[in-house]
Amino acid sequence: MTPTALRERTRATLAGRRDDLIGLSHALHADPELAYEEHRAARRITDLVEAAGFATERGAYGLPTAFRATAGSGDLVIGICAEYDALPGIGHACGHNVNGAAAVAAALALAPYADDLGITVALLGTPAEESGGGKVDMLRAGAFDDVAAAMMVHAAPQDAVGMTSQAISSWKVRYDGVAAHAAAMPERGTNAADAMMIAQVAIAAYRQQLPPGGVVSGIVTRGGEAANVIPALTTADYDCRAGTMEELRALRSRVRACFEAGALATGAELTLEPVGNDYADLRQDLALARSYLDAARALGRDVRDIDPALRGGSTDMGNVSHLVPTIHPMIGYDCGDAIMHNPEFTRYGTTPGADRAVLDGGLAMAWTVLDLATDDTHRASLARRLEERTRA
Repeated sequence: MTPTALRERTRATLAGRRDDLIGLSHALHADPELAYEEHRAARRITDLVEAAGFATERGAYGLPTAFRATAGSGDLVIGICAEYDALPGIGHACGHNVNGAAAVAAALALAPYADDLGITVALLGTPAEESGGGKVDMLRAGAFDDVAAAMMVHAAPQDAVGMTSQAISSWKVRYDGVAAHAAAMPERGTNAADAMMIAQVAIAAYRQQLPPGGVVSGIVTRGGEAANVIPALTTADYDCRAGTMEELRALRSRVRACFEAGALATGAELTLEPVGNDYADLRQDLALARSYLDAARALGRDVRDIDPALRGGSTDMGNVSHLVPTIHPMIGYDCGDAIMHNPEFTRYGTTPGADRAVLDGGLAMAWTVLDLATDDTHRASLARRLEERTRA
């Protein structure tokens, strides 16, 4: 079968599943669940693909809301990552209902032709992208050990291919001091709020020397109980971001020193608790990205040329990309002036444009897989890279 004929077959397969896929996207949107708690989302997806003939492992890799669903038995394993967690209070303001449904669309489009193509389609349910990093947990558990290439699409205000992301590390910060009456006996107290203030001043001074793209952001979540009581406990949430993991490690070391300075100056006790997994910078495979770009444009999408310098936020797909050839294109739809991680963006998640993004994103990924599976050079390169990784 010619590549053109295969494209048309997958398009027809997906057209026959349109109602299921749009229904899935809308159901995820209407029932948002937070990181590591996406039980109904995972069940909705696994029920759908099991009914389509996929072999499914629920609660995979030690995560109750992760799964692996496979079709085909070829030696080239393609991992398609489905995200489906939401944000606290604002639901699917990052469009993960679109992300998850598009991943399912790609898997369903490819499944009938997997054995003919000599591939195994592995739909990987990846929880907790917004907080925690389920993909990192799954990497450690071996979910990607046999995967030759990984992909997903992400909802956005516009299409983009080949972009990078920032590495990120998050902390919960705590200073423990000693409470005392602020007027009668202040000398008997140890001011935890002052420790936080000194750390924040030190971080502000450090910002002049941050590496390009470096960001330190945070909020104080507890700063005291009353104006006449020296605070015995102060807490904060802080993020450190940088362009690469190497830069992140250096930045994080400096920020840690700023927090230690607050403890040293006041005598308060410092506790830094990591939050979830560190996210690595995203490194997209340019050969895969070019195939996706061609597919998206063939579907009539307005996609700018590949721009590796374009930078987004942070994603645990970055960690996958350091191990596996990966793409993470953005699939856009009209959302007015709304920006991601904003309640306004949530409202556009079930519009006709978002529905088209589900289908186009799924089909563009499917066509990307067709390209790599039928191109002997590309296929051999992926197989060689997997073998080298396995031996390492």
